[in-house]
Amino acid sequence: MEDMLFYDRMQFAFTITFHYLFPQLTMGLSLMIVYFKWKFLRTKIDTYNDAAKFWMKIFALNFAMGVVTGIPMEFQFGTNWAKFSELTGGIIGQTLAMEGMFSFFLESSFLGLFLFGEKLLGQKLHFLTGFLVFLGSWASGYLIIATHSWMQYPVGYEILENGRYVLTNFSALFSNPWLMPAFLHNQMGSVVTSSFVVAGIGAFYLLNDKHSNFGKLFVKTGVIFGLISSVLLAFPTGDWMAKNVAEHQPVTFAAMEGIFETEEGGAEIILIGQPDMENKKLDNKIAVPNVLSFLTYQRWDAQVKGLNEFDESVHPTNVPGLYYAYHIMVGLGTIFIGLMLLASIQLYRKKLYTTKWILWILLFMLPFPYIANTTGWYTAELGRQPWLVYDLLRTADGISPTVSSGNTLFTLLGFIGLYLLLGLLFLMLAGKIINKGPETSKLN
Repeated sequence: MEDMLFYDRMQFAFTITFHYLFPQLTMGLSLMIVYFKWKFLRTKIDTYNDAAKFWMKIFALNFAMGVVTGIPMEFQFGTNWAKFSELTGGIIGQTLAMEGMFSFFLESSFLGLFLFGEKLLGQKLHFLTGFLVFLGSWASGYLIIATHSWMQYPVGYEILENGRYVLTNFSALFSNPWLMPAFLHNQMGSVVTSSFVVAGIGAFYLLNDKHSNFGKLFVKTGVIFGLISSVLLAFPTGDWMAKNVAEHQPVTFAAMEGIFETEEGGAEIILIGQPDMENKKLDNKIAVPNVLSFLTYQRWDAQVKGLNEFDESVHPTNVPGLYYAYHIMVGLGTIFIGLMLLASIQLYRKKLYTTKWILWILLFMLPFPYIANTTGWYTAELGRQPWLVYDLLRTADGISPTVSSGNTLFTLLGFIGLYLLLGLLFLMLAGKIINKGPETSKLN
């Protein structure tokens, strides 16, 4: 049974990690495409319109890869996690169906119109199709996170005699206190990813002295969007999300922060340290006294419960993994703010486009928002363990008893091989689009 659980979790972790590389770019990029198109309508400068159409090609490629890699995850609900689907399908099936029926079709339908309908529709309707693509992508994220939020903090449900969960209050799904902070924090993470991608490609063009007009526009837009979204990622959305975890999942909060023992007179915030699970402590830690208490409860002497306050049966099953994921996410987020602030200062001084070392850093940093977003999701998922539905349904009770660990391992290896090929194909196609650069409708 332990092998079955391990391989089921590994397969889902691998497929969803690979899948989310694509939606995290499309959600943020759709907002920036709308911005480019809006600027074109305001200024009539063709560079903005050409930029919108260029990035919509990247969007379309990401969207297609997201669809292909998202389908196997839904099948896993019926194969590897059949018991979970049987017990909770009456609730999570509603939001997942809404995402497929409304958001996905809205996004995909108007994506085609934006790509191929500019001359037919005219510029204002073309802008509207881009806005509806943005609306569909963000609505899709909202409904997926509504599902996830119910698993983190179940509301509006009733348990029948046969053990199944049924929804008794539909509006409770969308007024869940977990939903809005999680959604806003996730979307800001998506905008950070798209900002670094846009700025990184712009830096690539400037460093190679090609498509310079677009390079300057992409760097400027990416840095401005990146600074705003990086700050919002930390505060208020990140702060709100952390306080939510402290209130509703205090044992998770203790593990995230590396607090093994409750500290009287205020909790310190850990900057660096390595969890020692045998001795229940942090090794080589660097900490600032009382700061965590103030950030969480706005009181320097507020008590933050440690892991010692909770029975070990409800501790997160991988405390070191949760601790490191959280601190990698926070550390990278801090770096993003610093880098984008520095780049913004150089932009204000009109020296950014010629400051090559900053352009190199922007290009080098392109993959790191993907790492930050991935570790952010690992923090959420590892923090919920050992539960599938927090405090209601344990992960071990949601797997399919008839699917052997050997079958799951075999299909996991198949996914690894297939996704490697898909990843290489994506990089080849994206590289071809980027190397060709934006097509100019007129001389700009």
